[in-house]
Amino acid sequence: MEFIAIILVAAAVFGICYLVDKGFARAFRSKAQHRSGLAVRANKRYGIFGVILSALGILALCAGVTDGAVLLVGGAVVLLMGLCLAAYYLSFGIFYDGESFLQSRFGKKDVTYYYRDIRGQKLYLIQGGNIVVELHMADGNVVSLQSAMDGVYPFLDTAFAGWCLQTGRDPQSCDFHDPSQSLWFPTVEDT
Repeated sequence: MEFIAIILVAAAVFGICYLVDKGFARAFRSKAQHRSGLAVRANKRYGIFGVILSALGILALCAGVTDGAVLLVGGAVVLLMGLCLAAYYLSFGIFYDGESFLQSRFGKKDVTYYYRDIRGQKLYLIQGGNIVVELHMADGNVVSLQSAMDGVYPFLDTAFAGWCLQTGRDPQSCDFHDPSQSLWFPTVEDT
């Protein structure tokens, strides 16, 4: 009987996560790039772990009220971690179409860039074999993309095609372009 209860609670948690994600997207994402259906998003495990940690934090808080301060403080920390992971998953995204892309981040206003605004890229290899591609923009900002994100490679391919089109470059003449080596744009030198 307990096994069925756990399955029902897990199904309810995932259902609530799905509904919150869809509701959040409909309520706050109304620009053309949002409606294109093309996006780079944080990996779904951030949202799932966020919901699971939030539920565990709430359970620990409830138990801590009667059993002691350690569970109360630990539950608050776990709840805060879960809420932060869920907020990051729900708020971060790069939404794009054939002409521009929009960067959404938690606590910051959405920024729209045209592909011609890309000045170059830097590559970093991080622990675990993930690759970070930093796109350096004309306004001095940097857009960081991790290889573990959902939809990152189709975005970079679209960005390169749009960049060539908007800057008047022939894709065949771009000798730096090598997606197999994670190179889409000219390398930016350190200053």
